[in-house]
Amino acid sequence: MKFSKNAVRASLILSLLAVMILPMTGCRGGWRAIKSKFHHRKSKSKPNTTDYADNVEQVVSSPKLTILKWSDYSNVQPQVQQFYDDRNYELAWTRDGKPTDQATALIAMFENAATKGLKPEDYDASRWPQRVQRIATILKTHDTSDNAQDVVAQFDAAMTISAMRFVSDLHVGRVNPQSLNFDIDVPAKREAFDMPGFLNDKLVDADDAPTTVASVEPGSPMYAATEKALAQYLELAKQQDASRPQPLPPVTKAVSVGGAYPALQPLQQRLQFEGLSSTAITSPVYDDGLSASVKVFQQRHGLTDDGKLTQATIDALNVPMDVRVQQLSDSLERWRWLPDNFIQPRVFVNLPEFIVRMYEPDHSLAFKMKVVDGEAQGNHDTPMFVRSMRFVVFRPYWNLPGSIVKKEIMGHLNKSGVGYLAEHGYEAYRNDGTVVTSVSAEDVEHQRVSIRQKPGPKNSLGLVKFLFPNEYDVYMHSTPELNLFNLTRRDRSHGCVRLQDAEKVANWVLEGDNPGDWNPDKVHEAMYGDNDNKTVNLKTTLPVVLTYMTGNADEDGTVHFFDDIYGYDKELDAALAKGLPYNQAPVKINPKLTPGETE
Repeated sequence: MKFSKNAVRASLILSLLAVMILPMTGCRGGWRAIKSKFHHRKSKSKPNTTDYADNVEQVVSSPKLTILKWSDYSNVQPQVQQFYDDRNYELAWTRDGKPTDQATALIAMFENAATKGLKPEDYDASRWPQRVQRIATILKTHDTSDNAQDVVAQFDAAMTISAMRFVSDLHVGRVNPQSLNFDIDVPAKREAFDMPGFLNDKLVDADDAPTTVASVEPGSPMYAATEKALAQYLELAKQQDASRPQPLPPVTKAVSVGGAYPALQPLQQRLQFEGLSSTAITSPVYDDGLSASVKVFQQRHGLTDDGKLTQATIDALNVPMDVRVQQLSDSLERWRWLPDNFIQPRVFVNLPEFIVRMYEPDHSLAFKMKVVDGEAQGNHDTPMFVRSMRFVVFRPYWNLPGSIVKKEIMGHLNKSGVGYLAEHGYEAYRNDGTVVTSVSAEDVEHQRVSIRQKPGPKNSLGLVKFLFPNEYDVYMHSTPELNLFNLTRRDRSHGCVRLQDAEKVANWVLEGDNPGDWNPDKVHEAMYGDNDNKTVNLKTTLPVVLTYMTGNADEDGTVHFFDDIYGYDKELDAALAKGLPYNQAPVKINPKLTPGETE
């Protein structure tokens, strides 16, 4: 009998399929072996045993792992499954029945997570020793039961989940700032990070696991200095908890040099505790040595630095070290929220510090400057966000929002008449920009016309403003109220950031943008000339960060603490206290500051 070529070809294909099917039906691991042969392995790590592959796949098929303290890991389950699928579901963190060196290093990092401002138990820190011991027992007894294999698979999955949580928390933080009305797109940053690839290609076989993990943290000298300060204050908190010192007694009025204070020795000990005093008490009164140490303390805590022992200074001295630890931890969390291209911005405003830092393109500090920001008690809190500076406007108009006209202008119009507008440099205008010379209080009240303040030295925006477009109409600008910069606490604006020396900022911005077109003389002429509302488009935009850090360290390691003026720390701490899974749901950005209600 003769067979056609097609029949022969079909017979060969059927025979091949039969050979392939035999292992699938003949043993538990047959299909796994075939899948491993043809699967395109993405992982660069050393091959490991696939003996537990079915167990691992079964474990990660569920969004819960009961051996974890925080058993629900549904938010990272797809990444966990991808991680194992990329490596054919082979074990990642055990070899020859023992945890790998990388797993051991991760366990140590989990145990010391507090030095990163994180919670060790978010990564099961206290549970790993028992798990390691159980793995060792299985190896020692040569236990190959299904239960033992499940234990090994669960150990591996738990390590993967904990590692992902730890790396993610270091890279993008724990809480989505959009859930706290902070306009920073952390979800986009999280989605852009290839977590399975990072673990498979960089961490599983890392020669130095701690350095590899640290590579995902913000690459900012201030971040590194703040993290180092946190380790210092964790140790201080332990010492303070062990010694339990009594609070310093209050004062009825400020104590100056030569004055009496009943707790000079405890005061000196408290200052010495933070390394601010090494001088022994030799005088029965508050002397120059103590005053000098107090002055340094005041400088580092956002207080009036006159060296006088005020009640505000004593209150700050009495703040427990564990509170300082939390402030530094909160700041590290906010650092991690920042998009990668804003980690080292050119303009960095720290709202509770009332300071802006300007950085050169090489990230060196150009200068620092005092600022005034939104009034905390006036419902004008300056929001936290990142944008890029695109424009400089000389001699700007201030277009008053309707809410400010209603709250701050109408009372004067009703009392003094519309003549109040011209007397104070305001003018009415229509939507097309036409100035209205004859206007009534009713026109203003019913918003038939808008109100703006004319350019000039008395304009509330001063003589120059710097725009980084945002929906809140928040920007930086000069101000005629220079007396405000003599205050220690400077939350006095409607939400914008006022600059102590805006002309210096204009020179820095424009000379850096185009040295050939701008110099100090031209900047001065633009501010004090008669060319109103002149807009300059920047050729190179500048990343601007408006952030909120009540505990931070300068690049030189000097540690600072400030009051939680807006209550943002309190809100963050409450969100973190709820535990995993931390709030990731974004909300409609609705800061306390009403959009457009700024100056």
